[in-house]
Amino acid sequence: MTRILIVDDEEKIRSLIAKYAAHEGFETEQASDGLEAVEKCEKSNYDLAIMDIMMPNLDGFSAVKEIKKTKPNMPFIMLSALGEEYDKVHGFDLGIDDYVVKPFSSKELMMRVHAILKRVSPAAAGSGDIMRVDGMLIDYSARTVTINEERVQLSPKEYELLAYLAKNSGIALTREQLLQNVWGYDFFGDDRTLDTHVKLLRKNLGDYAKYIVTLRGVGYRFEKTN
Repeated sequence: MTRILIVDDEEKIRSLIAKYAAHEGFETEQASDGLEAVEKCEKSNYDLAIMDIMMPNLDGFSAVKEIKKTKPNMPFIMLSALGEEYDKVHGFDLGIDDYVVKPFSSKELMMRVHAILKRVSPAAAGSGDIMRVDGMLIDYSARTVTINEERVQLSPKEYELLAYLAKNSGIALTREQLLQNVWGYDFFGDDRTLDTHVKLLRKNLGDYAKYIVTLRGVGYRFEKTN
């Protein structure tokens, strides 16, 4: 059974999320702050964590950073009353998968959970094929990217964005197509989320960022011959 860790200092919010998660068939555990979340992750494995940002003892960002040291592929959805772009960029840079601003729809939150779990499951990893572009190699089954035989550290979302662009090489992809196919649901938030991830992805790819071409007013295209 899929196990989800719910981390929030408000008991009512934890209980509400746990109720909806149980209805979806998920097993849940709860933590009241980031420190407790880190301790639980040291002792147990979870398929996904829903984590608040502003908490006592240890905030959500710090907790994610600590947990990622031993569980780099664990997916995270961050919850916060904060909606500033800086907070989103900081979270995505740490490797979180999604960002939900309070107050939120529990139904929408569960949709996001399902979308993330579907993408990170072994069945969704790909057919095992490998794509090579000069010195960059994308291994779809292993969900890894290497450049000149050195592993590139990408967040799960950055990898999924690159993989989708590369699999559709040469095709102009609209912002709407990218949001729906990479994020896995009808996107409700600010589409600057896409631009933020492209910016982070390009930074991590270094010289190979040139293969991601911006199509002004449209979206992006992966262009091998650029």
